[in-house]
Amino acid sequence: MDIASLVGFIMCLGMLVFGIISAAGIAGFGSYIDVPSAIITFGGAFAAVMTSYSMADYLAGLKSIKLIFKAPSVDTPDLIKKIIELSNVARKEGLLSLEESASDMDEPFLKKGILLVVDGTDPDLVRGILETEMDCIDGRHKNIASFWETLGSMGPAWGMIGTLVGLVNMLNNMSDASSIGPSMAVALITTLYGSLLANWICAPTAAKLKADNSVEMMQKQVMIEGLLSIQAGENPRVIEEKLKSFLNPKDRESASTGEGEGE
Repeated sequence: MDIASLVGFIMCLGMLVFGIISAAGIAGFGSYIDVPSAIITFGGAFAAVMTSYSMADYLAGLKSIKLIFKAPSVDTPDLIKKIIELSNVARKEGLLSLEESASDMDEPFLKKGILLVVDGTDPDLVRGILETEMDCIDGRHKNIASFWETLGSMGPAWGMIGTLVGLVNMLNNMSDASSIGPSMAVALITTLYGSLLANWICAPTAAKLKADNSVEMMQKQVMIEGLLSIQAGENPRVIEEKLKSFLNPKDRESASTGEGEGE
């Protein structure tokens, strides 16, 4: 599990609760809860997003929030080490020997690339096939992130709609001066709910999904370059230095295998 995302969500809620209690006290916490306002803001926002997507994409978008709590399944330095191990095997025993290694692979993208190389596929075709798949994966991930961006934009909009509804109700009862203050407070709660939906849930979720996608795309690029280098018969040490260029300088040492010389 990615602790940072979980802790961030909890801390945001904690800051909100602290701010409310410190200003209004525990007894005043109930004044921030209004069911009709919640229905207008959250119900309206989610319904508007549903209108923008097919039902399958809508449900997939909602389910994707759990992805931000998952730790990355692939560590880039370890991935580079694995590719260097494959290059050493190929250098010593030939490309056909990689087929056995592919059978033990958990990463489907890398496994597919290895099998293409073992089958003797032209390098340009290998690159084309893998980059096409990578682009399709990237597109799907961006669509999921855009779901949360769309929902984030709907939250404040429907919050404002709720506020306008509340203001209309308030102006229709101006004869009772004592009700103006409470009516105004209720009207503004929808704006608060909309801002919370956008900035507590949607914006962080979209940002995390985009960040995770960037890392995954970089890892797939590492796989492509590594496999094509193996297919070209490059020295494992050269391949290692090439792939380490994808990493931040502080992470490059952890990707060193000490076995990159080959034979």
